[in-house]
Amino acid sequence: MATPEEALATMVRNLEENSGKSLDQWIKIARQSKAAKHGEIVKFLKSEHKLGHGYANLIAMRTLQPAGDEPSGDDLIEAQYEGAKAALRPIYEAVIKTVGKFGSDVEVAPKKTYVSLRRSKQFALVQPSTATRIDIGINLKGVSPTGRLEASGSFNAMVSHRVRVSKPSEVDAELQGWLKKAYDAA
Repeated sequence: MATPEEALATMVRNLEENSGKSLDQWIKIARQSKAAKHGEIVKFLKSEHKLGHGYANLIAMRTLQPAGDEPSGDDLIEAQYEGAKAALRPIYEAVIKTVGKFGSDVEVAPKKTYVSLRRSKQFALVQPSTATRIDIGINLKGVSPTGRLEASGSFNAMVSHRVRVSKPSEVDAELQGWLKKAYDAA
């Protein structure tokens, strides 16, 4: 399964292949239209240039995004663990310390609401879901849910299992074992 970043890169490539114009060229066209709102840009691109909704939506989002407005990884993590969720940061740190011992090829990739843990593909994610709990999503295909290792259900479609963690001591040998197994399979 492609990551969101890989899917976006594919979409940008396909936009140029299918339309003959790069994303930057489309952004310039959208800005020249003088449309100021997202919906107006989408409508303009669909009606005047016959683009599909997905491409028009992508161009509109990028057109309205201020230059340099993409937060860094550290900023994303800080935002996830501020305010009511600040007390969860030690759990996050314990998970990162654990997976860091698996190998130098572990990639910690912060997103807006969670942190993806990757090797050649995502093997886990860390998400502060409530003010009192972090959910650890783990890719363990073929492993039956049991006890703390739940089926991911509606939590996140990018993982097969979820473990709910409320304190750093719950990043124990059992959870570390599941993470290591997912890492080895990635």
